[in-house]
Amino acid sequence: MKRSREKAASELFAALYPRLAGWCRRLVDDDGTAHEIASEAFTRLWARWTSVEEPRGFLYVTAANLVRDHWRKLERERRAMHRVTSEAAVRPHPEQADPSVRLLVQSLPERLRVPILLHYYADMPIREVSALIGRKEGTVKADLHAARELLRVYLRRSLDHTP
Repeated sequence: MKRSREKAASELFAALYPRLAGWCRRLVDDDGTAHEIASEAFTRLWARWTSVEEPRGFLYVTAANLVRDHWRKLERERRAMHRVTSEAAVRPHPEQADPSVRLLVQSLPERLRVPILLHYYADMPIREVSALIGRKEGTVKADLHAARELLRVYLRRSLDHTP
């Protein structure tokens, strides 16, 4: 039993790790961080191996959450660095309004963010996204539409405030 479980986990790792790590790489722009996130997703899967019905979906949703945590950490570091440099400068330069798509996607509610990440960043068809997150295809399409509309509004707002 233990041997077959280990074999199944090993085969799953071989089949899914490269694609998962590549997907994470596109989201975080760093090989080391991408591998850490993908490895952590597999570690969490292994800890729940017997209770997870859809391992692939679990991996991608877990990785998406870990990517979100990484983005939040980077944003906190960016703000802290900005505060430090602003306080140190006699006359701070106006910050350019750079509407980063990554930051905009990060700001979406989880219900909209996960389908966006899976569909557009992991190149999964709507049918597969639907199966992975347990929502009907029509609901996933509606969520993707709502997310695109929110991103459009955020982007317009960011561009309107550009000096």
